[in-house]
Formats: sequence, C-alpha cells, structure tokens
Amino acid sequence: MNQKMLFIYNPRAGKAQIRSNLLDIIDIFVKAGYEVTAYPTQAAGDAIKAVKERRAGYDIVACSGGDGTLDEVVTGMMQCDEVVPIGYVPAGSTNDFANSLGIPKNMIKAADVVVNGRDFACDIGKFNNNNFIYVAAFGIFTDVSYETKQDVKNVLGHAAYLLEGVRRLPSIRSYPLKISYDDQVIEGEFLYGMITNSLSVGGFRGITGRDVLLDDGLFEVTMIRKPSNPMDLNNIIVALADKRVKSEHIYSFKTPRLTVESEEPLSWTLDGEFGGEHTRAVIENRQKVLRIRIPDDRS
Repeated sequence: MNQKMLFIYNPRAGKAQIRSNLLDIIDIFVKAGYEVTAYPTQAAGDAIKAVKERRAGYDIVACSGGDGTLDEVVTGMMQCDEVVPIGYVPAGSTNDFANSLGIPKNMIKAADVVVNGRDFACDIGKFNNNNFIYVAAFGIFTDVSYETKQDVKNVLGHAAYLLEGVRRLPSIRSYPLKISYDDQVIEGEFLYGMITNSLSVGGFRGITGRDVLLDDGLFEVTMIRKPSNPMDLNNIIVALADKRVKSEHIYSFKTPRLTVESEEPLSWTLDGEFGGEHTRAVIENRQKVLRIRIPDDRS
C-alpha cells in the first residue's frame, strides 16, 4: 500500500521557480511509492492551516518554498498531536536552514532527498508563544542579509553584511536591554542581537559561531553593545569578520534558554519574517522535536 504525502508549496517563492519543476518533483514522489496530495499556498499562514487541518492520515509532509514556507509548516506540525517527518525542497533566495542541513539547492535533487534521505531530529526555537526554526533577531543587521543581493554576498562575503550595517550606523538606534541566561545577567545599550541554530544567516556562513550543532539543545547567541567611539566600532567590525578577534562590545555564548527584556516594545524577526514587538521575549531551545529529511551520507 502506498504511503501518503501532503505536499505544500509556495508558487511564488524564489521567483516562482517551482512552476518549472513541479511536475518533475511530484513524479519523483509518486515513483517512490507515495500517494501525493498537492496544496499550493495562497497567502501568509496558509501552510500552517494546511498542516493542522490536513495532516491526519499522512505519513510525511513535504514542502517547497523559502524559509518562511518551511517555518509555517513546522509551526503547523508543532500544533498537531502527532509529529511526522518533514521533507523540504528549497525554492527561496536564501535557504539558510536547508544549507545547514546539507539539503541540495537543486530542486530535483532535493526532492530525491525527501524520498530517499534519512530522518534527522533537530532543535527548533520557542519565542514566547511562537516557534522559529533557526534565527530570532533584532536591531541594525536584522534585514541587511535579506536586502543584500546574493551576487554581492558571493563576491564580498562577510564584508557585504558588515559594510551595509556600518553604512547605517549614523542613523540607527540602540536599545536598553536586560539579557538573562543561565546564571548571568547582562544590561546595557545594544545595537543588535541574534539567537541562532544554523550554520548561516542571510546566506553568510560562519557568522553564527564555531562548533555549531543543530541537535545539541543549545542556541548560539550574539549580542552587540553600542560602541562609544570610532575605535570601538572598528574593533566590532574586525571581531565580527574574524571570530578569533575579541571585542568587549560583543557577547557570544551558547545557552538553551534566555530572556530579553526592554523598556519599550522591541521589533523582532523570526526566520527572516516580522515576529512582532515585545518588551519581554522568552526564548527556549526545543531539542530534537523536529524530524526532517536530510541526505543519507551512507548512500
């Protein structure tokens, strides 16, 4: 008896490239023995609703789109009584999480991973009452990575990310925050913060830290304090580009849980999408709750 697959895809993601690959992707799924129900999303939140309402009776939920589509599918899955594996065919412009998992950028190869890969139990984040897959962030660099063109990233690497952020420095603001984690408390004025479970953010590898594991129950956290003078700013830039260089204005640590409190509402992004304004954010690592298909290295 064929297994049943719910295939949710965003027809507009990644310059609508799914349209030229859709039939081939479904053909791969069917040839592997799946009875496929395809569901094209029509608006934000559709994937969450589709998973919650249609997941019962399916052996796997596959999706195609950008990080936002995957985020919605995972959010929907976490609201179900039973969790089944998720397959992912990246179709967005960045796809940080897929890159971290080694899922191919080529859509046909990624579809093959959905049916021939292995399940990997990885962490996700809980942000107050919401979920995120790989990054929660605030401040100066929050949208830089998503607005910087990929060809510029390819040429300049980290420098493109940093230069765009530095260009904005005269007009950006800092936020008075209290950050609590483990037995530590940090207070001060911060320009930027990111809580990650990924090897890359915005297409830039290496900026999240060293020895990153996606299933260790720990976040990689980076917080940048407001510089006092141009020399401090220069040191911050060098330290961000080279993790071997230390700056007293950059706090980097690993933790399973932290709380960020602000005097006034602070805007957050979750996986590159607007995550609302909050005066208190409780961010917790949910270890190994997500089952996702990744390439089988044994094959």
